[in-house]
Amino acid sequence: MIKDLCMQAKEASNKLALLSAEAKKSALLLMADMLWEHRDDILAANEVDVKEADVAGISGSMLDRLTLNENRVKGIVSDLRSVANLPDPIGEIIEEKDMPNGLHVYKQRVPLGVLAVIYEARPNVTVDTTGLALRSGNSVILRGGSETLRTNRVLVDLIRAAMKEAGLPENAVQFIDNPDRALVGELLKMYEYVDMLIPRGGAALHKFCRENSMIPVITGGIGICHLYVDKSADLSAATRVIQNAKVQRPTVCNALDTVLLHHEIASDMMTRIIDTLSKDGVSFCLDENALDLFGDENDVVKIADPDDFDREWLSLVLGIKVVDDLDEAIGHIRLHGTAHSDGILTGTEEHAKKFISKVDSACVYVNASTRFTDGSQLGLGAEVAISTQRLHARGPMALQELTTYKWVIRGEYHVRG
Repeated sequence: MIKDLCMQAKEASNKLALLSAEAKKSALLLMADMLWEHRDDILAANEVDVKEADVAGISGSMLDRLTLNENRVKGIVSDLRSVANLPDPIGEIIEEKDMPNGLHVYKQRVPLGVLAVIYEARPNVTVDTTGLALRSGNSVILRGGSETLRTNRVLVDLIRAAMKEAGLPENAVQFIDNPDRALVGELLKMYEYVDMLIPRGGAALHKFCRENSMIPVITGGIGICHLYVDKSADLSAATRVIQNAKVQRPTVCNALDTVLLHHEIASDMMTRIIDTLSKDGVSFCLDENALDLFGDENDVVKIADPDDFDREWLSLVLGIKVVDDLDEAIGHIRLHGTAHSDGILTGTEEHAKKFISKVDSACVYVNASTRFTDGSQLGLGAEVAISTQRLHARGPMALQELTTYKWVIRGEYHVRG
């Protein structure tokens, strides 16, 4: 089954790579219209998935990621339209030069080929990934979690129907609708047909893919995110940023996990944070120094456990640590971060530049919420993943990150002397 599916995707990718930008754009716009038109079918299937997942005891963060409503479907469709209207990267010349011997040399963007994406509980990934893959001329093999099987079946059926109507090769979108985990192991061996693997899920899934895949793997999406509040920060504005980063959607990878406070403003800032965010249902894990400044533990404030600063909360819990200075804050991020999204809140440009220079995360912020680590928010339409590794893409992966390039060398019957 898996081999046949991969072979079909590979064959379809060869056809897809030759399609015009306008053909791909039209197909995605038709897809968006069809998804919106059939939103009731999508929501009905999702309601069954959510109920079963809840009964099965799925975590609150996973349940939130699984759940769709009309507004979320509207956002998914809007992102798909945004992707459709982005400039087509395929064929773009990214470097060009004339050699002394008369050869004209350039690099030209081409599709990667076939992408395989393994993900959990996120039906939006089905649409985001498909849109970006098709717009960049790639086939895609989707393997969602068993908890979202009904929703994904409806989404993929609608996607393929739109592709057929638009004249795109339907086999460019493949869906593994069997929840048997053994099929994942089989997929990881399909290096002859699949060009890149993207796991989107927990640490265990990433580890399994890294250790077992014969296909190049792009990992990311696990975010232990930090904001450091410098002594020169506007404390009122910083509180609003921290509230947004933690509360706006706490179950996603770019939500805030740890606040680092300069010791000179720690007492005042901590009071502001706890007073404001506790009203949103946030509880707090404080290091020893922070707890000494705050006082005693209570219903919403406790002393941090040794591993709490290595935890991606994915919930309404926030770590707070007091540091001596910027250097200690940077050291903490290096030790406990995951190179996802980290920022500084400061009124000192020199400190901002030092933070940017020394913090090697995929997304580095100055005076902004970490919640902006998102393809849509950064003008990319959507993303297939947030890469935290160094090769070949970092941060939100969108159209350009789903391409590679080839060298083109044009001559006049040149020979090498």
